[in-house]
Amino acid sequence: MSGADESPLGLAGRIVTATRGADGAGEVELRIRGGTETFIARSADPLPRGAAVIVLATLGPRTVVVSPWADPLDSILDL
Repeated sequence: MSGADESPLGLAGRIVTATRGADGAGEVELRIRGGTETFIARSADPLPRGAAVIVLATLGPRTVVVSPWADPLDSILDL
């Protein structure tokens, strides 16, 4: 698979422009293809800027469906 074909499915990222749930999309920044790219982000519920998310689905080449994500390693670091 070439770098240009890499899928964003399952990638974790950060919201850079808040999503508004059913009222509108925002933007998410993902590390992909050896760099960082911004995708249009849709979510079931509103997500604030800076929220950690995971990509659940794609709706086209530059639009993804995201959900809140809590890294399980974060709780280990709080010990």
